Amino acid sequence: MSDFLMPSLGADMEAGTLVEWLVAPGDRVTKGQVIGVVETAKGAIDVEVFESGVVEACYVAPDTKVPVGTPLARIGSGERVITEIPAVVTAPEADTTATAPGAAPPTAAEPPPSAAPVAEAASAAVPDGDRVMASPAARRRARELGVALGALSGSGPEGAIVLCDLDGAAGRAPRPAPRGGFDPDEMRRAIAATMSRAKREIPHFYLATSVDLHAADAWLADYNRDRPPEARLLMAALFMKATSRALARYPQLNGHYGEAGFQPAERVDLGMAIHLRGGGLIAPALTDAAALALPALMERLQDLVQRARRGGLRASELGSPTATVTALGEQGVDTVYGVIHPPQVAMIGFGAPRRRPVAVDEMLAIRPVVEVSLAADHRVCDGHLGARFLNEIDAQLQQPEAL
Repeated sequence: MSDFLMPSLGADMEAGTLVEWLVAPGDRVTKGQVIGVVETAKGAIDVEVFESGVVEACYVAPDTKVPVGTPLARIGSGERVITEIPAVVTAPEADTTATAPGAAPPTAAEPPPSAAPVAEAASAAVPDGDRVMASPAARRRARELGVALGALSGSGPEGAIVLCDLDGAAGRAPRPAPRGGFDPDEMRRAIAATMSRAKREIPHFYLATSVDLHAADAWLADYNRDRPPEARLLMAALFMKATSRALARYPQLNGHYGEAGFQPAERVDLGMAIHLRGGGLIAPALTDAAALALPALMERLQDLVQRARRGGLRASELGSPTATVTALGEQGVDTVYGVIHPPQVAMIGFGAPRRRPVAVDEMLAIRPVVEVSLAADHRVCDGHLGARFLNEIDAQLQQPEAL
């Protein structure tokens, strides 16, 4: 038996609001299954369970804001199912084990029996594969009005249901749609706090190099020539794969720095900085990116971007990045120098590929070139290793057929 805790979805997160349960006490769950939705400064995030078992109790009612590490539910064998939710957050029994990464095991006590029925909290639960895309505000309003989200048509990004859709269903004049289902001002405050901490605590150093993309560009054009649009690759996929392989070769840049010092990660969970419509930034992870074939990596990358902008990211995708890539090429920027996101120790930047004069075999040629930068933590490495790392990305992009 163990507790499912409010997960930490980044160094800037101190608390989250449980928006809804997608399961009820007595339901059997499997490892990786989404069981609830949590709202943070980054938007509404799907949270998945980290072990299989039976939901024996739910400790927190929807619309409750609790600190990271707070027990949300108990997962066990199903022998002691409690079908009620306490009116206030209480701690469960003390023989539990934390199931949220990085969170300390809590002390606990049995939730009191005098509470609202869990069936009320889980009445909007639907199977994970049938999730209705909706902003947190819309979900709360739907519960207040008793409106089924599945019966509505969404006017938000990617067809997501937003607050104005609920106002129309309630017979009132619709109000303006929220921007992307998150609070941009709150997100800016969270980003400011994290970046201030990063610049205060992490001794950054910066390197940059120019990479000739002639081989990568030619290979990509040949690969895409006879494929339908949905099966084609973008240069971004090659950048991500080359970076993940370089991180696998130089593990000193792939991992987290904590109280015990640097801990290299067992795999490369490569974060991708994604700009959100309406403002804001989020960096979910491409899990085990170095092991993904290019078509699978491209598919995962597109999926992450879509879910980041419409809602539906998972907690594991936000809590696990071991290094992050930021690419501003589509904005026409030549070079980007990132700020490391703690507890990571590296940020890799890609600018806009541009056609430039390049010396080739004592001749001058016009070739596509991209500026690649590295922001690294001087506590774990120095410029010599950073230069070798950038050279490895270059070498990987010179052999695109091997990626």
